[in-house]
Amino acid sequence: MQGIAGQRPLLIWVVHLSVAALVLLWTIPTFGLLVSSFRDGDQLSVSGWWTALTATERNIIFRAPAPAAQVKDGDQWVISGNVFEGQAEGEVTAFGFSSKAPAAFAPGQTAEMRRGKALEVAPNGDFRIASPEEMKGKRGTRIFYTSIDPPRFTLENYRNVLFSEGIGRSFINTLTVTIPATIIPILIAAFAAYALAWMQFPGRALLLAVVVGLLVVPLQMSLIPLLRLYTDVGIGKSYIGIWLAHTGFGLPLAIYLLRNYIKGLPKEIIESAKVDGASDFEIFIKIVLPLSFPALASFAIFQFLWTWNDLLVATVFLGNNEDQLVMTGRLRELLGSRGGNWEILTASAFVSIAVPLLVFFSLQRYLVRGLLAGSVK
Repeated sequence: MQGIAGQRPLLIWVVHLSVAALVLLWTIPTFGLLVSSFRDGDQLSVSGWWTALTATERNIIFRAPAPAAQVKDGDQWVISGNVFEGQAEGEVTAFGFSSKAPAAFAPGQTAEMRRGKALEVAPNGDFRIASPEEMKGKRGTRIFYTSIDPPRFTLENYRNVLFSEGIGRSFINTLTVTIPATIIPILIAAFAAYALAWMQFPGRALLLAVVVGLLVVPLQMSLIPLLRLYTDVGIGKSYIGIWLAHTGFGLPLAIYLLRNYIKGLPKEIIESAKVDGASDFEIFIKIVLPLSFPALASFAIFQFLWTWNDLLVATVFLGNNEDQLVMTGRLRELLGSRGGNWEILTASAFVSIAVPLLVFFSLQRYLVRGLLAGSVK
């Protein structure tokens, strides 16, 4: 006994360290996403968030104007411009030119090119290509330079997301989908859970087994058959259709959670109400439902997060109509066809999780109580 008692402080420390490690594993990526959402897009594309406070080195290729833009300057044909055009100016360490490997030279120096041409680039980015003969060809010379940029943070990423065209309408559409798709399955599941927990009827055990079995069925298997059924009855590509779809997909988990919680309520309360003449409906409304609020809140968190962040079901049952496009669909369009706008992606992530975070922190004190319901007597 003394050996076990002596090991308890060690076990407590192991548990605490394990929890701290798990918290870090979840927090660090989220913090990195937050930092990235405020970074300049050019820097974000070439360096990680952990380098946000250090200078960033970028290798940039600038294409000079084609020979058609050359002008006669004395006995020289000249093409001029600025290599920083369209780019944020930084500290340049070297320039170069070539169609293959760059031939490096310092800012302000003149580099000799083929056929007597000379290239000079000033520290401010102004360049001048001079040739004793008229230059020919259809494409301009490529100028390479390495730029050392100081850390840059901006709110432009959030402005692009929050004030993009149609984002307000998509926000309303998402609420229109999410709120009914959270409330409807809770109402249905609460009645079903009470019946499976306290009412006696033939086939109750089999029905409960079917509900548990439905938890492992992938929803992707039913998307197309459901859509065809909805189209046949006239509710395809509508809010009613997506409400019913989310209700069907969420009911197995809702019934399972609520049934475990309701089954764990004191049996004496239910029996006393029946002795006093209360019907099952009155027992459910006046006793079971108020006592089941923790379980209801825990499922509401899951269902709200699922429907708010959903893209697949919304795309299938609503489509990409501008009037019915949800937030996830609108943010996907902001990324463009190649999906390389990392600064838009990171800012969009925090815009999209603002409402779910508010819901979670409002109801999180009920989450653990609801999940543990029925696990112990």
